[in-house]
Amino acid sequence: MNDTKIDSETSTLDACAQYGREFLASQLLLIKDKGYDFAPQFKQMTVQLYLVGVMWRHGEGLDLAMDARDHAFAALLSTLISDGMKKKDADKRIAFLRSMSRLEDGSDTLAIAVGHQAVSDDSSLVAVFDEYLGETRVSGALWRLYDRGKKIMLIGGGAAAFIAVWSITLFMPESSAIGILTTGVAAAALVVIPAFLIGILIYRKEIKKVHPPVSP
Repeated sequence: MNDTKIDSETSTLDACAQYGREFLASQLLLIKDKGYDFAPQFKQMTVQLYLVGVMWRHGEGLDLAMDARDHAFAALLSTLISDGMKKKDADKRIAFLRSMSRLEDGSDTLAIAVGHQAVSDDSSLVAVFDEYLGETRVSGALWRLYDRGKKIMLIGGGAAAFIAVWSITLFMPESSAIGILTTGVAAAALVVIPAFLIGILIYRKEIKKVHPPVSP
């Protein structure tokens, strides 16, 4: 009896996952030539929440042993694992997506709500992304700036620390280990702190202009 139940759950998960893959493939073709420039993390999250919405609606037409919305998340978990993601990482991803799937008032976020209402060959995924055009906080330009800032702080700070430690070791060999370490940390800070402050200024100027939270 239990084996039959497990087989039934597996078959419905596979059915939803396959339906979702095919549905999403047609939607991705529609956004391919749009030239959207969103942060990769935002784009991935939006597509996955949209896919959950699509599978949620499909699951409502099946004989499920669980809530169709929960079943959709389970189907996405199965999809992530079959695509090569480790189960531990997939579980964390699903937990994150669940937390992002509802607004503060408990209603569904735009991506999952639109996905739930989507029909074949419409432009629903395009409509979702169109809602965030011009939104600074999810733009690819801001993400690239952030990514470069991290590299500057990591590489620049590390290089400054190395040069400082190497210099003091070479020219002041009598210095204590604590003194050498302090010099290295101070040199790194001279690179990291300005880069961090510049990032804060950009954040205040470009992001805090818009007060409502961004929810896909």
